[in-house]
Amino acid sequence: MRIVVCHPQVPFARGGAEILAENLVGQLKARDHEADLVTVPFRWYPPDRVMTQALLWRLLDLDEVQGRAVDLLIATKFPSYVIRHPNKVVWLVHQLRQAYELDRTELGEFGEEPFDRAARRAVHRLDRTTISEAQRVFAISENVANRLERSLGLHAEVLRPPPQELDYRCEEYGDFVLSVGRLDRAKRIDMLVEAAAADDSLRVVIAGEGPDRERLERIAADHGLDGRVTFTGRLDDAALAEQYARCLAVFYAPIDEDLGFVPYEAFLAEKPVVTTTDAGGPLEVVEDRRTGAVVEPTPAAVAGAFAWLRAHPDEARAQGAAGKVEAAALTWDATIERLLAR
Repeated sequence: MRIVVCHPQVPFARGGAEILAENLVGQLKARDHEADLVTVPFRWYPPDRVMTQALLWRLLDLDEVQGRAVDLLIATKFPSYVIRHPNKVVWLVHQLRQAYELDRTELGEFGEEPFDRAARRAVHRLDRTTISEAQRVFAISENVANRLERSLGLHAEVLRPPPQELDYRCEEYGDFVLSVGRLDRAKRIDMLVEAAAADDSLRVVIAGEGPDRERLERIAADHGLDGRVTFTGRLDDAALAEQYARCLAVFYAPIDEDLGFVPYEAFLAEKPVVTTTDAGGPLEVVEDRRTGAVVEPTPAAVAGAFAWLRAHPDEARAQGAAGKVEAAALTWDATIERLLAR
């Protein structure tokens, strides 16, 4: 088949959604499909730009390319699914969350001015129309599917994506906790830094880059955590696999996350994951006392979970092993088969 994967790209940003889109194209090619990734730069602010940016996708014509039909178009997150195609499939990473559950929170973008409220409603109308056009709608998690059902009354089949391919292995259960991901306020890495401040035996490695790095480094400095909290920046695949291989456990507790690859990556390295009761998608993956710990979203509770794992290395090892069984069940063969089924 000739397949196009559509994904909006925020310049200079690369996270799980970008990894998913790139991996999907690679996996389609590995199965002898002719596949390519189409991206359009995206900026979701200020509110008067949102609809203009979204409608750029509506103007694209990918029904055929160079005189040959495109058999299938797979769109991922807002606003890529706005595009028209006779055989459009949506694999929903997320809607424009600022127009839905994040509206009127500190992470929202739409103000109280009449224009802002109207722009938010316009996003809802556009989503309802353009997602409904799809031949099939999948969501990367139950959390994303439930948001779609609650907000627009649209149904999506849950299809979880496998994590990226790394040299996953377990070398030891070391003396540090690992955090992996974009340094953004919504990821709540400050909770982990504060946990290190609450427990002077907790050592933390934070892998990733993003707009919240300066604030996080300032918090660590204010608590005098030099030497116990290390910021590595973005790591290449080999270095990231090494950190997974050597850490005691992994912290992953964004606020109401879509899904997140990090728990699966941790599990493939046989490491338990600590998350929180309000983390959203990770709660579909991390089971308390079986594959990690689910605690209240406070630094003290997070610190306590890691202290328990340090004191119970056999249980940490068993939880990591149980997680590996769960993660290994996610395969690209099964994923591609469902995406391409008619």
